[in-house]
Amino acid sequence: MHMNAHLPVHEPTNALRLVTQAYMSLLLIAFALMPAQFIAYLYFQQDPTLKFENHLFHELAIAVATLEGLFVTYVTWRCYQSSGEPLLRWLTVGFLGFVLVYSPHGAFTEMAHRNIWLFLLYGPASRLAMSILLFVGLLSYNQPSDEVERRSVPRAWLIWIGLFLTMDIAVALIAYSPYAGHPAIRLSMEGGALVFSALNVTAMLIRRLHSPLMVIFGISVAWFGLSSLAFILAAPWNHMWWLAHAIFAGGFFLLSYGVVQAFRTTQSFSTIYSQEEMMARLAESMGETKRALQQLQLSNQRLERLAATDPLTGAGNRRHFIEHISAEIARAKRSGAPLSLLSIDLDHFKDINDSRGHSVGDEVLRAFVRTCLEAIRPYDSVARVGGEEFMVLLPRATLDTACAVAERLRSTIERTAFDVGAHPSVGVTISVGVSEFGADGDTLDEFLTVADHRLYRAKSGGRNRVIVA
Repeated sequence: MHMNAHLPVHEPTNALRLVTQAYMSLLLIAFALMPAQFIAYLYFQQDPTLKFENHLFHELAIAVATLEGLFVTYVTWRCYQSSGEPLLRWLTVGFLGFVLVYSPHGAFTEMAHRNIWLFLLYGPASRLAMSILLFVGLLSYNQPSDEVERRSVPRAWLIWIGLFLTMDIAVALIAYSPYAGHPAIRLSMEGGALVFSALNVTAMLIRRLHSPLMVIFGISVAWFGLSSLAFILAAPWNHMWWLAHAIFAGGFFLLSYGVVQAFRTTQSFSTIYSQEEMMARLAESMGETKRALQQLQLSNQRLERLAATDPLTGAGNRRHFIEHISAEIARAKRSGAPLSLLSIDLDHFKDINDSRGHSVGDEVLRAFVRTCLEAIRPYDSVARVGGEEFMVLLPRATLDTACAVAERLRSTIERTAFDVGAHPSVGVTISVGVSEFGADGDTLDEFLTVADHRLYRAKSGGRNRVIVA
């Protein structure tokens, strides 16, 4: 028996693609506007005077929301520390502001019968602050990452904390003023939150931001806006008021899911895998699997692997890596997708061999490759191209993204003490040169030469550094 190598492949028609795309878009729109259905039902079908006033339940709910907000603020801050994305910086500030301004809404629950405005106004104030900061964050989407030194400066975060605490005091002063009960006060805060949420969604549609996490961001913001609409239509303690809380909590939980998803993958909102990229990679993988099954009858896979890898480290060898770069260059030319390269050298590696022996040096090389593979994406590739020289190919990565990967790898290696069996652990640093195909050359030789040239500059400039330009 033999396998048929020419089975027909039925590609979906363009019409079917358009229909399914439209169906997916309608589903997302329906999900984003789902709270509007509940708002309309309560507004037209329920008696607005019916109330559920339970102070303990409200205090517990706000306490849970505050703890959730603190957790999400911390996770978002960690993502920002890793990627430096301005959007994540503003998300962190927005979540932090919501927590600090919203928590008095629960703390003053018992004040509802003595000063209803001290109890009520912290909610719309927190939503207004967060919606403004989320809008500013959206405007900064895809801007260059913040410098590493800027990300951890305590003074900037303390200024924001002081500003939010000042807002708490300002809300309290308004609550005790003669103007507290004027409809314009609460309507300006809640209406402002609604307007900024609408601006967020409008800006996303205009900029056509369709990445998975930004879709979650957009739906969450839409829910925030609808919750503000529900609060405007509601009276304290009636069912519309509780529904508004539930809608806002749903939007917050959805956005927190996006943040955690970023934390568990690329710790970035802009470089997480898009649906199109995953489908393209899946299609490529399926095609490669079919070809591998066909080749199983013609060749020995183990010999092919030995011919393509470095026997010491398991990384790709130079010959195979050059072939792989050529294939990725051809793909990049067809699709217009970015392609970047890291040229890496272990600093003072000869000293390790001379002082500790070649067996220790070999263990360090193997440990470096393991660490490198953990720091890159599944479809990136690493190869040993010389004694202590390596290269990493980053498909679909711009120069900025490649620089972030290189810096993360450099700092990880610098902090790592490699365990080399019975010998004392060994520390090592690396120098890295980075290049992007197209921007740094339109041929294979130019692409490699620029990366190598920048590597030499990194070594001559003091080592343990990344050179991009």
